[in-house]
Amino acid sequence: MLLELVKEELRITWDDEDQKLMRMIERNKISLDKLVGIELDYETPGPAQTLLLNRCRYDYNNALEYFEQNFAREILRLQLQVAAEGVSADGRA
Repeated sequence: MLLELVKEELRITWDDEDQKLMRMIERNKISLDKLVGIELDYETPGPAQTLLLNRCRYDYNNALEYFEQNFAREILRLQLQVAAEGVSADGRA
């Protein structure tokens, strides 16, 4: 499913690059997980999936060095959401 979403985001209609795109998706999932501090759910529509699609877009277009700067607010918002959910799950304030 993620492969199809990335291909749609990149407007790729051919299958020749599927293996390259799968490696790119996995690489970017690992990077985002490290950035946020946990393993995120990228299959469910939401902030994590949106960040992954955008990071893949930047990666595919050789502009990855601009991703964190341009998506700093979204990354921070996701980090805060994950932290708040962690506190709620622990039952501690």
